[in-house]
Amino acid sequence: MSTRKLVVDVETVGVDFDSLDKPTQKSLTRWIEKESAGEEEYKIALEELKSGLGFSPLTGEIIVIGILDYDKNEGVVYFQAPGENYGESKENGMTFKQLSEKEMLQKFWDGAKEYQYFITFNGRGFDIPFLMIRSAVHEIRPTKNLMRGRYLSQQDYSAVHIDLQDLLTFQGAVRRKGSLHLWSRLFGIESPKSDGITGDDIGLLFKEKKFLDIVKYNVGDLRATRALYERWEKYINI
Repeated sequence: MSTRKLVVDVETVGVDFDSLDKPTQKSLTRWIEKESAGEEEYKIALEELKSGLGFSPLTGEIIVIGILDYDKNEGVVYFQAPGENYGESKENGMTFKQLSEKEMLQKFWDGAKEYQYFITFNGRGFDIPFLMIRSAVHEIRPTKNLMRGRYLSQQDYSAVHIDLQDLLTFQGAVRRKGSLHLWSRLFGIESPKSDGITGDDIGLLFKEKKFLDIVKYNVGDLRATRALYERWEKYINI
């Protein structure tokens, strides 16, 4: 029986803090009010909080879902681009398709039915919880449980989630987890961060409507994750 493998990566942005109702703002800022030593420190902490709203599905949404078929080395990047009409295009084995968040999620779970292995970097801590919770927001039921069992031996063959950050650090045995950039650098893999864009820049790029820059960055993440999986599978997975 053949095993199909899918590399997955998402990009997210946060809501506008000022658009939130007062109780929500209060809930989000309660801890920095308690811990800040003064007004200046509070202002700095508040700006950090605002810029980090995209890192939680409670205050953020998915703007890109990138998927890459491991064996074919071809894939699709679904992306949001409000106010624009990019339609669909192709480049170097990748298809780019503009959709709403709900449409992206539905497409992802429909396609996931055909795969048994799902390869991510920090997917257990970020990508997959985001996918599952934002799907629930849109009343979409996931077709695979990608959060069942942290260890590979605990997972169902129909949905094996290979989180490379978790596995390369031996499920927490290594003190520092390291970013995708650092692991790519270690193994001589081209890093998606080599062009100067990091995950922290996504919110600003989205605000500036640089949607295709985000798409390109996501493709780099997918390619780097695929190459990192090859290194893990060949030399570490014993």
